[in-house]
Amino acid sequence: MTRFFLPVFGVTALMFAGAPFVIADAPYESTMLLVQKIFYFHVPAWFVMFTAIFISGIWSARYLFKGDRNADRVAFAAAEIAVVFGLMGLVTGPLWGRKAWGVWWQWDARLTMALLLEAIFIGYLLVRKYGGPGSEKLSAAMAIFGMLNVPFVYISVNIWRTIHPKTSVVPTLGPGMFGAFWFSVIAFMLLFALLMHLRVRLEQQRAALDDLYLAEEP
Repeated sequence: MTRFFLPVFGVTALMFAGAPFVIADAPYESTMLLVQKIFYFHVPAWFVMFTAIFISGIWSARYLFKGDRNADRVAFAAAEIAVVFGLMGLVTGPLWGRKAWGVWWQWDARLTMALLLEAIFIGYLLVRKYGGPGSEKLSAAMAIFGMLNVPFVYISVNIWRTIHPKTSVVPTLGPGMFGAFWFSVIAFMLLFALLMHLRVRLEQQRAALDDLYLAEEP
């Protein structure tokens, strides 16, 4: 582990321990009241998912064009994290939507495209596990395809009529909400950095173990 892991872990743990108090202290939104506070978990989870997808896509491209096996391991680790945080976003969204909109789910542009993006990366993991020889390259192409869809997911609420809030919500947050929101985003991004470090390290150790097995074969 790098010398920065434990300090970052400590800061992240303190931020998550303090997050409930920061969020509780944030003012209520005028119409949604208490349920709006899911926002401080829902949106940061998508921030992490999108970041992980971009990392997976970029490093998958490096693997495809340069044959860098370490890049493939980074892409794989990022894809797993993207699925986890995407699932978090897809769970917290309906919990919020049920109270704010009166329904658990609407097949509007943002929600549908977000679900499809999650499905692409679940497919990535399934291909990696069950695809057989050549699955790494096929899954890498899937990661790049998923990455190219992220901008469309993000701007979909600005293009099509949707019940989902537009991207202009975050810049217009009041002082109390703005601070709590970015506190949550930083905490989630630090957690993402820790998870990426651990997952990449695990993949590197697996690769080293595979090399040892191959070296021992007659």
